[in-house]
Amino acid sequence: MIGTFIQIANALSFSALLFIVASGFTLIFGLLRVVNLAHGSLYLIGGYMGMVVTTATGSFLLGFAAAALSIAVLGYGLDRWLLSRVSDVELNQVLLTLGVAMILNDLALVVWGGDARSIPVPDMLRGAVRMGVFFYPKYRMLVIVAGVVIFAALWFVYNRTKLGALIRAGVDDREMVQAMGINIRRLFVLTFMLGSALAGVAGMLGGAFLTLYPGADAEILVYALAIVIIGGRGSLAGAAIGSLLVGFLANFGQIWLPELSYFIIFGPMALLLAFRPLGLFGRA
Repeated sequence: MIGTFIQIANALSFSALLFIVASGFTLIFGLLRVVNLAHGSLYLIGGYMGMVVTTATGSFLLGFAAAALSIAVLGYGLDRWLLSRVSDVELNQVLLTLGVAMILNDLALVVWGGDARSIPVPDMLRGAVRMGVFFYPKYRMLVIVAGVVIFAALWFVYNRTKLGALIRAGVDDREMVQAMGINIRRLFVLTFMLGSALAGVAGMLGGAFLTLYPGADAEILVYALAIVIIGGRGSLAGAAIGSLLVGFLANFGQIWLPELSYFIIFGPMALLLAFRPLGLFGRA
């Protein structure tokens, strides 16, 4: 019984991390119509940047800020100087972001090597906290809380602010938003920077318990793609539900049927696409 509770908590912490990654991905995909295959690399580079600053300063909060800000700036450059040149050709966007992902992954390998790295956790987040009849790591609890806080903040921005209204309108009909005199290009840049910053934040959080290593970007990107497909493009609620589904399926699939762990995730996804091609919360 205690083992089951621990696995549920593990699934929740992994789902929270996946949500932070996928929320940024679905915002970019929903508004910009860009399948940013470099999103996983932004996660990895964000983790490495956070690790460097945390190790140099001894401050986890400074590492957290460095991860978010550096990847937001990197996202600005990617959108402003590269994606803007192929904004009307979807295949070129996919190939471009795939090429950027490969370049960033190779740069990370040159700078930080091929060994797995972990971000140092402050003393106050080490150890375990009692949860009823079992103990659970404090840091994983932090990841769960961070996922909930980020969901609440994004929900507020998405549903209660002018920026959120413009993002929702841009998802539904960006031509109409542009016709109303809104600077759609600026909205695109802000959305891309926000989505990129979320990838950097996830890299910082995930780097402390999943570790950072070459190939981690591809793994997290596959999960993010599955979440967006399941939840629906541009849907924050879809990203949350999709993250829970993928997180629980991935965690318990590795326990129950480890040889079919990927099928347990992508099998239901394929079945869902057969009946709801736009995902659970997607709209045409």
